[in-house]
Amino acid sequence: MSHVSISARPPGTSRAVDSTRPGGLPCTLVLALGTFAVGTDAFVLAGFLPDVAASLRASTSSAGQAVTVFAAAYALASPLVATATARLPRRALLVAALLVLAAANAASALAPGLPWLLASRVVAAAGAAAYTPTAGAVSASLVRPELRGRALAVVVGGLTVATALGVPLGDAVGAVMGWRAALGLVAALCLVTALAAGALMPKLPGAAPVALSARLAALRRPGVAAVLPLTVLGMAAAYTVYAYAVPALHAVGVAGSGTAWMLGAYGLGAIAGNLVSGVAADRVGPARVLAAGYTLMIATMAAFALLAATGTRAPIAVALLAAVWGAASWCQTPPQQHRLITAAPAEAPLLMALNASSIYLGIGAGTAAGGLLVPQGAATMFTVAAVLAALSLAWLAGTTKIWPR
Repeated sequence: MSHVSISARPPGTSRAVDSTRPGGLPCTLVLALGTFAVGTDAFVLAGFLPDVAASLRASTSSAGQAVTVFAAAYALASPLVATATARLPRRALLVAALLVLAAANAASALAPGLPWLLASRVVAAAGAAAYTPTAGAVSASLVRPELRGRALAVVVGGLTVATALGVPLGDAVGAVMGWRAALGLVAALCLVTALAAGALMPKLPGAAPVALSARLAALRRPGVAAVLPLTVLGMAAAYTVYAYAVPALHAVGVAGSGTAWMLGAYGLGAIAGNLVSGVAADRVGPARVLAAGYTLMIATMAAFALLAATGTRAPIAVALLAAVWGAASWCQTPPQQHRLITAAPAEAPLLMALNASSIYLGIGAGTAAGGLLVPQGAATMFTVAAVLAALSLAWLAGTTKIWPR
């Protein structure tokens, strides 16, 4: 197979797009607004999961499966949606995806029972599966190659800002107005963002259709085969506890309004970790960034496990740990995307879709594991998360050279 230069254009972009590269990074802020809407949709349920469970007369672990179902549906839908929508102009696809998300959140807000909620989460996942990979690929095409890490960090930053603001605000709104009102606000946010994307995003053509079999064949590429399993494993480590953050934080002495503050600390750490990792991936290489992130995650999860096991109450320490947890969780995506685009820049949209599937497969697996571990207690959940982070670091060390000789 012939070598492809990193400066090659991803499919679905044009020479007109290339001409905008010097000013492309600011344009990614529009895409980040969309990922903020998607991220708020994906993660807001974690802020008021016990209230959802009580309202729908389900256990907390059962209600938590709404996060698992969303993630699993996203992982399965991403390659299918990418294949079905390949010819669509990118702007039209981004707007349509956000409108689907708006409708799905409105349906979730009106859910009379758990089955309705789960079904609406599947529809929301389809919208997210159409939006997020497209936003990542478009952002990479709007900037010069040496700025790709930063552009990807800006777009992923929408998701991290959602964890910093969307989830705590959702928790606060849910406490005052109820969880249904919070989901209604998410639907309104998706609708407003769709209007903004339609008005501000440049016109971008679709790409030639690629058969699903060809898309899945990319999984056999050595560079891709080493990266995507790490995405699954690393996100599983990050999300074993997150969907059940409210009861987990209660186990380390945080309850009531303190939960929103701790989720806010997590989100602020996530923003910092995401932005720093994007710049660092350009400067020192993505493998080193990932190694540092997994090491921090191991230490953080182990510290949480110790606090939960001993019943120690240390709010300041918990806030600091929550911030590091967020940073370690969200420093993964920009360097992973960077590795994939560097390995095969001409297949960027395809690889972004596969990586997005892997992200949500990992979130689904981690959330499912967390649901099974809830009866065992928070200490066990944090311990399992630490073990998964250690396995992630071991996979990275075994598949790449972290440090040059």
